[in-house]
Amino acid sequence: MRTLLFTLTIAAAFSAAGAEPDAKERELAAWVGAHEDEALALLERSVNINSGTLNLEGVREVGALFRAEFDKAGFTTRWIDGAPFGRAGHLVAGRGVGRPHVLLIGHLDTVFEPDSPFQKFERVDAHTARGPGTSDMKGGNIIALYALRALAELGRLDDLRVTVVLTGDEEDTGEPQELARAALIEAAEAADIAIGLENADDNLKTAVIARRGASSWRIEVEAQTAHSSQIFRDDIGSGANFELARILAGFHEALRGEQYLTFNPGLVLGGTQVELDAGGTAGRAAGKTNVIAPRAMATGDLRTISIEQREHAKTRMREIVNAHGPHTTTDISFQDGYPPLAPTPGNHKLLQMLDQVSRDLGHGGVTPVDPARAGAADISFTAGHVDMAIDGLGMKGGGNHTPEEFADLRTFTIQAQRLAVLLYRLSRQ
Repeated sequence: MRTLLFTLTIAAAFSAAGAEPDAKERELAAWVGAHEDEALALLERSVNINSGTLNLEGVREVGALFRAEFDKAGFTTRWIDGAPFGRAGHLVAGRGVGRPHVLLIGHLDTVFEPDSPFQKFERVDAHTARGPGTSDMKGGNIIALYALRALAELGRLDDLRVTVVLTGDEEDTGEPQELARAALIEAAEAADIAIGLENADDNLKTAVIARRGASSWRIEVEAQTAHSSQIFRDDIGSGANFELARILAGFHEALRGEQYLTFNPGLVLGGTQVELDAGGTAGRAAGKTNVIAPRAMATGDLRTISIEQREHAKTRMREIVNAHGPHTTTDISFQDGYPPLAPTPGNHKLLQMLDQVSRDLGHGGVTPVDPARAGAADISFTAGHVDMAIDGLGMKGGGNHTPEEFADLRTFTIQAQRLAVLLYRLSRQ
């Protein structure tokens, strides 16, 4: 990670540059506007290729479509095979050797597999299109491509180093996660700035500078069993179900209400027989009303705004679990998924830069999304590796992850102009 001095130097120079767009910036904005129809035609082509995460061939086909476009823009491209982590793979494109080094992040896959009835791009009206991935997030990939094409075509990309990573499994990450995100983390380690092209909360007036991370937990309880008439005896205890209830109530009382911290017991099982399936999302429990339950378990998630908050919550949860009652044994285990993206000073600075660009272009101000409204995304894997990170510069719309997903096509030009001018100004510092 570069030093804070790097961040502050860019921010100070950028603030000084904030004014009416100069002639070159106006040319960039005009180029984007002039190529809107072409860009939306490419969006339609990409949406009409099914790329549900588990449709590996479809994800590869969308990757090949974007690879050809980045090749034409003068980027060096490579496909990373996803076989080691059970997915299609990732597209990586790079160009330039200057500073700062900017990483742009998108994804090729959608949540709609080939058996979904929701498959094709459909124009609803002049400004709206429905289709799988229109806003989440093939539209964002198109914005990144055309912002970079504008810079390249007008000769303004040579002073900037850019890496683009389009993952093929953002909606359902491959396993092991370490392999599935190795390419993205490697790119982040080499970069100074990360920009995500997700659609965030589908509001042109906001961008994301913080995302909560997601972890999972599992509690297992064993207790002494006996006839129910003997429950609460000193030599028998209260059983596994009461012990698990104590633990969950303890979590609720100790941690509920902390800002940006949430935890949810999604599955609870208890009885004389308890089985959890291999996927961890279903199970079976059996018991009798006149038998003290000897086993209980629960699984859930944990969402936090920072690694510090996550580790503090884990410590407190372990303390509650370990304070177990007589004649019981308890255990809790954690598995970390997407890391948190904390709202660092550098992220705030990058938002200020974007806000200035947007105002200068006449598109209005940009404020941060409440982290409570921002789910996990690939930008989170850049945390701790880059000095500045921001997300939500993609195409806006709504109905994400449902057959009602749509894109507001008018947001293409606005977002691509914002990104092109932001990158241009960064290249001048």
